[in-house]
Amino acid sequence: MARRIESYLLDGPAGKLEALLEEPEDRPPDEAAVLCHPHPLFGGTMHNKVVYRAARALRRRGSVVLRFNFRGVNRSEGQHAEGVGEVEDARAALAWLRERYADLPYALAGFSFGARVVANLGCKTTGTSRLIVLGFPTRGADVRSLASCTVPKYFISSTHDEFAPKNEMEALCAEIAEPKQMIWIEAEDHFFRGALDELEENVLNLGLIARR
Repeated sequence: MARRIESYLLDGPAGKLEALLEEPEDRPPDEAAVLCHPHPLFGGTMHNKVVYRAARALRRRGSVVLRFNFRGVNRSEGQHAEGVGEVEDARAALAWLRERYADLPYALAGFSFGARVVANLGCKTTGTSRLIVLGFPTRGADVRSLASCTVPKYFISSTHDEFAPKNEMEALCAEIAEPKQMIWIEAEDHFFRGALDELEENVLNLGLIARR
């Protein structure tokens, strides 16, 4: 079956948001997921390799996935807003997805800057089924919302992440509330260079951890 993909310009708080909606190739979706990209000021877009691989993994497991560009990126309107406005962009994307797939549980996933966005949004949004946090940058991270967040959380990090050294990530993860799972991938850098296949398989095969 051909890959099902549709392009949209969604209504966002600062203008239109460029988005791609992808459904599973072989079955009706059983989960709706919003997936956020890395830092807009450093070349991050929804076409980033890590984001693309995570989206493919989620589709393979049966999720419908909405990727979008934050404000000011490519066809998305507006200007970068230091992470505050980008959380609102993600909130608007999630509202659109939930309206379209009202009967499905929803997840939030993100890479790097996008990981911070979904961690912020997901812990404050009622009904989030799980958070998939890829390459969470430790430097300057505010984990207050995560410290009391009861949403199931999956952290996937590179063993050689220059923006989240392993000792810093382990210390940060210790401050985060259960339920949580920490997964390490032997990769060359923050962008999982040399291990994108392993990253995709890990996202595909995330075990279920119960909400406490």
